[in-house]
Amino acid sequence: QVQLVQSGGGLAQPGGSLRLSCTASGTLVSTNFVAWYRQAPNKEREWLTTLVSGGASAYSDSVKGRFAISRDNAENTVYLQMNSLKPEDTAVYYCQTVVRGTTYWGQGTQVTVSS
Repeated sequence: QVQLVQSGGGLAQPGGSLRLSCTASGTLVSTNFVAWYRQAPNKEREWLTTLVSGGASAYSDSVKGRFAISRDNAENTVYLQMNSLKPEDTAVYYCQTVVRGTTYWGQGTQVTVSS
């Protein structure tokens, strides 16, 4: 059974940084892509970034240059480093992967950017 367990997040000031973690079980992050999404109140879920097994990554324009996705194969964990945070980054953040055609989501982590 595949599970994604998230940690991190919380409250940050504008211009600050936070790091989110997404630890997988039942699958290897080194052999599957992992993506991060977020959903702000009253908005649709928004794709942010994807890290594929080969190591390539892609970012949405809204976070490019500020956020960075990485992984630790030994910990079977994917990270989202968020820098230069803005109030509009406030949302619930989710990690996601697809294994054998089934989509799995982390439980979600609240990120609030406010002074």
